[in-house]
Amino acid sequence: MAFDQATSCGRQLVASTVLSSAMLPTARSARLPLSRLFSILVMVFAASVHPKVAAGDRPNVVMLLADDLGYQDIGCYNGPVRTPHIDQLAATGVRFETFYSGCAVCSPSRAVLMTGRHHIRAGVYSWIQDESQKSHLLLREQTLAEIFKDAGYRTAHVGKWHLGLPTEKHDKPTPDQHGFDHWFATWNNASPSHHNPDNFIRNGEPVGKLEGYSCQLVVDEAIDWLTTQHSDDESAPFFLNAWFHEPHAPIAAPKDITETYGKPGDKAAVYSGTVDNTDRAIGRLIDHLRKMGVEDNTLIIYASDNGSYRDDRTGGLRGRKGVNWEGGIRVPGIFRWPGKIQAGTTSRVPAGIVDILPTVCGLLGLKRDQSIHLDGIDLTPLLLGQTETLDRPQPLFWHLQRSRPIIAIRDGAYSLVAERDYEMSNHNLFQEAWIPKIRTGGYKNFQLFDLAEDPAQTTDLANERPEVVARLKAKMLNINASIMRDAVDWTTVELPLGQ
Repeated sequence: MAFDQATSCGRQLVASTVLSSAMLPTARSARLPLSRLFSILVMVFAASVHPKVAAGDRPNVVMLLADDLGYQDIGCYNGPVRTPHIDQLAATGVRFETFYSGCAVCSPSRAVLMTGRHHIRAGVYSWIQDESQKSHLLLREQTLAEIFKDAGYRTAHVGKWHLGLPTEKHDKPTPDQHGFDHWFATWNNASPSHHNPDNFIRNGEPVGKLEGYSCQLVVDEAIDWLTTQHSDDESAPFFLNAWFHEPHAPIAAPKDITETYGKPGDKAAVYSGTVDNTDRAIGRLIDHLRKMGVEDNTLIIYASDNGSYRDDRTGGLRGRKGVNWEGGIRVPGIFRWPGKIQAGTTSRVPAGIVDILPTVCGLLGLKRDQSIHLDGIDLTPLLLGQTETLDRPQPLFWHLQRSRPIIAIRDGAYSLVAERDYEMSNHNLFQEAWIPKIRTGGYKNFQLFDLAEDPAQTTDLANERPEVVARLKAKMLNINASIMRDAVDWTTVELPLGQ
């Protein structure tokens, strides 16, 4: 089964660089569907007749993403970890009380952030193991980085990637093929831990063992890149995608930080130490932006890819990482842009990672391919203080095969969840052989919760409010059907796609 794929808005696809002598990803042909080709030609024509905004007027954007950070880990969410730099972002920006990940596990949530679309549409069903799976973020998707490049931005990704990288067995795209000029990344987690990692890759070349802690090394790379690109052209705006590994296991943090939270061998203390250390790294990055003179012209977004694996860091919400209860999907969410976004504001409007791409495009006036269906909405009016409510035509939606419940939506104050009506292996690692069953499978045991009154999801209201269940069930199944129509069946795909 062949799938069309396109590069970002008419740019020539660049072949990925060498990961090792045994991993030689090939250049991929770009075969454009007629509908996508037409939209690209329209965008190119529009760019030729409309003058661009002066480079100096275009804000920079920094995306900060934690890994497995719980809803109640950091200070500004009443967590136990001292995070003054993140707290300051919240104090000078908009903090969302009900912000959601794109999925309850890593890779899918990252695909949602990059595309503004449900992760299954983008080719990612669950967390990716490159050695055993073909899965990766599809090249046919228009990413946030590609949108920035089309607008004249310089782009860099630093930190965890986990959206697919080439292996000896499977040829997959690299971050440069998704729109990044520079990348410094790991396949999945920092190895062997956050301390002295040995698995970073810079622009296709393995770096080898590094000394230090992952979050600080990620910020070192970011500062080096910012310094270089800024010296080349001070007027060029940039998009920096900084995805930290902390506090994902295996964890490690400096002893002097850990000891402020407990004994050195206490896992909770080490966990807190990784979050604290990341906050310090973020502080260094913000200080560098200040020294560059660009802090006030930089939009900073902070979030986590999913909930914590620690039950004591979910803020009393039900469930944790890996499940579609609130504890697995509700995360911190902060937007800060001095002089533009409201300062010191707390929003109770449900929002999430799925809204980041449309919101960035809306706030900055960036052009995107309007023919592509997005599952998120533009939060701009809310961030600018023009409204305290927003209409969300399509409810927030989650689907994760090994989770029970397998699907969930949030529509206003209501949460509706359901279980799968088919059997599935208990294997923790996603099996691509499951895909046909996932695409056609049904659901049962629908449960309804009023999150305004019952955020911990303790009381199922399905029997008391059958009319609400019927209304939300129809929406849930319609969204699910739409996503499954777009889904790739990796069991029928030969890599590289399109050749």
